[in-house]
Amino acid sequence: MRLIFAICAFAFTTAAGLGQVPQRGEIWSLKLGAPIGEQPADFVDYACGSVGGAPSIPLSGFADFKRCRPEENGLREVYFRYDDELEYIARANNSPADIERFGGTKTYGFPIVASALIGEDASVRGLRIVSDPRYDTNRDDAYVLKNFITARLGRESWICEDLPMEEGETSVDGLYIKQRCVRTLEGGAKATMWVRHLRKAGQARLDPRSGKQTKNQFESLVRLDLVGF
Repeated sequence: MRLIFAICAFAFTTAAGLGQVPQRGEIWSLKLGAPIGEQPADFVDYACGSVGGAPSIPLSGFADFKRCRPEENGLREVYFRYDDELEYIARANNSPADIERFGGTKTYGFPIVASALIGEDASVRGLRIVSDPRYDTNRDDAYVLKNFITARLGRESWICEDLPMEEGETSVDGLYIKQRCVRTLEGGAKATMWVRHLRKAGQARLDPRSGKQTKNQFESLVRLDLVGF
């Protein structure tokens, strides 16, 4: 195992020296409409998803998708993580830039929960991206991920609706965002994005007893469902 790791580290360093950037599969590597056998095979920790939440039943890969319960649209959510081998190699090479680039399951630097939405014909019909609140990286402004997603999918023709404030909800330092945005992409795929930046009922900037500033008592997230049939 050490020999294999050393060879990989050497290959990583050599590729970097030749100006070649090592690659790994990510959420945007998934090909909508393509069979699961044609999807990237370098993900890890597959499991049934929970609408962008924590993973549930462990799976061996996308091929196990029928073990997951179908959603209302008939698609089954399969959660996965990015392979962390390149991160370990970057750490062995003490390369901060590559540690940041290959560290964790992220998109545009934001930690995410990543899932594929698979149809009964065993093809990937959609992808799901949800901000992952378990990490402090960019947690305070996770809602900004919206800007990167709209830049990727096209900034025009989004129809956004401001959702009503519910009882007990408040702004975060004067900023309150609660939106649902939709856009139909060229080819017919539909993007639906929810954006939130607010304090829920019971959350506050200051602890009412101690008067001290609280930590992470707010919700800032983006959820994207990109589905093409």
